Amino acid sequence: MNVRRLIPPTAVAGAVALGLVTLSACAGTSDAADKGEGKLSVVASFYPLQYLAEQIGGEHVSVETLTAPGVEPHDLELKPRQIGELGDADYILYLKGVQPAVDEAIAQAGVKNTVDAATLTKLENHGTGGGHDHGAEEHGHEEAGHGEEGHDHGHESEAGADPHIWLDPVKYAEVAKGVGASLEKADPDHAAAYKKNTDALVKKLGDLDTAFETGLKNTTTKTFITTHSAFGYLAERYGLDQEGITGIDPESEPSPARVKELQSIAKKEKVSTVFFETLASDRTAKTLAQDTGLKTDVLDPLEGITDASKGDDYIEVMQSNLAALKKALGAK
Repeated sequence: MNVRRLIPPTAVAGAVALGLVTLSACAGTSDAADKGEGKLSVVASFYPLQYLAEQIGGEHVSVETLTAPGVEPHDLELKPRQIGELGDADYILYLKGVQPAVDEAIAQAGVKNTVDAATLTKLENHGTGGGHDHGAEEHGHEEAGHGEEGHDHGHESEAGADPHIWLDPVKYAEVAKGVGASLEKADPDHAAAYKKNTDALVKKLGDLDTAFETGLKNTTTKTFITTHSAFGYLAERYGLDQEGITGIDPESEPSPARVKELQSIAKKEKVSTVFFETLASDRTAKTLAQDTGLKTDVLDPLEGITDASKGDDYIEVMQSNLAALKKALGAK
């Protein structure tokens, strides 16, 4: 399936035939939305944001993604055509810091309703290790204002800030609220529908949060090893300790010293499993597991849904991640 092009030629022709006028730089809403003749044209940078746009926008939006299923988002390069068509969108949703090529193209597109998900919650720095001391005490303490559109905590451009906010259901719900508010502003005619859909999604994410909190409360070990250090927020939320073979970049190689350190951690912390992901090579995980006598399993950072994903959408894959963590950590 190739969805790397933003808007296929047939869709463009169809839009012209319907007389849809895209958002001008100074307009607050699209003329299409005003007339009720079409859908708000939404561009999402990659899957976690595509999911939010589809769930919250529902029947009133047409969502295109810049990152095709199976493409590693961090490595994405945009085609000139995609960059050119970005300016035709009514609404753009992206996460600054994940995809440098996308950040640059979006800055040039100049679309008024452009939302950086990093401004809708608080970003933190996570190294290769996790933060198991903070999870329990911070759990459930949502700060007021996180869900407001454009509420900028000033963290999105921090060097080293971890962008993987969608892997914490509580933070993801904060982003969902901000996306909902910004869609209401971009397309006020359908504000009630966006609010209703946002509330429904936030409830689903609340249920997911409860399942993680309950499922990971009593475990034999709190430590898990993963190739891609994408799970810092999740670890912090649920009192776990993430040990990444590499850092935030899934393609970097570990040093021999890091491999030796992980072997020692695995023994000390009774680690049973080395996790790898679906979109990057599993070679490093398998080598480490072999050397330490550990098992391997998938912990999906949910950067895209493919046929190899253990679930059809965000909620299903997160549930399979929970099952994998419970098994690996020895949940009681």
